[in-house]
Amino acid sequence: MTDTETESTGKGAKISTAARRESKKGKARHSKRFTALLKQVNEEELLTPEVAIERIKGLATAKFDETIEVAVNLGVDPRHGDQMVRGTVNLPFGTGKSRKVAVFARGANADAAKAAGADEVGAEDLVERIQKGWSGWTEFDLLVATPDMMPLVGRLGSILKQKMPNPKAGTVAPNIGQVVKDIKGATRAEYRVEKAGIIHSAVGKASFTPEQILTNFNTLLNALIKAKPSSSKGRYLKKITITSTMGPSLSIDTAIAQKGAEKV
Repeated sequence: MTDTETESTGKGAKISTAARRESKKGKARHSKRFTALLKQVNEEELLTPEVAIERIKGLATAKFDETIEVAVNLGVDPRHGDQMVRGTVNLPFGTGKSRKVAVFARGANADAAKAAGADEVGAEDLVERIQKGWSGWTEFDLLVATPDMMPLVGRLGSILKQKMPNPKAGTVAPNIGQVVKDIKGATRAEYRVEKAGIIHSAVGKASFTPEQILTNFNTLLNALIKAKPSSSKGRYLKKITITSTMGPSLSIDTAIAQKGAEKV
């Protein structure tokens, strides 16, 4: 160690703000509340879904109604198109969160979308606005369309990117009124595997009863099991964790969870 290093790191020595910030890079920052909750968790313990849900509700101590979310690690490689897991599922008790939705539709379908509570409805006019640089479309959680609108909406692919309406995601459908109703009623949940092979999805709110969250959880997991690609080999459900918006996560026993979900 050089004299310069001793002086800069010795007791009572002054360290610049930049150096202090640099030393803190990469270190997790948690509130005292979160740190206290973390002490109540055994990260190595595998719980049944019922026990995990009871505990996660007890750990949701924020001053707002926290969202309960699950993360499912799947034995797939999303880099291969035939192992992409993506779809929608209607949760019996909903997610507890209504979302903003814009609809590409004409005529009677447009009327049905408006009646179902769509936040924005349009056809050529809506496509033109987006093409001309209207950024308002980014404020919507979901963009949906009827099949007959896709030749027109397809022109927006380079702009909409991941928000592009897609049949596999359930955002291109002829029964547009029902789709909008499900979205606005917060019963519809979309899932899409990420690059790391993980799917994140809300299964309710901390204010839900344990039974409601469990039913939603089993419904989601059942959908994921049915969506298993035929090309996926080996263990499919590799890891399942559950957490609340501001709380730590708990691990769920995948074998027990699968048995419960298959009964749905």
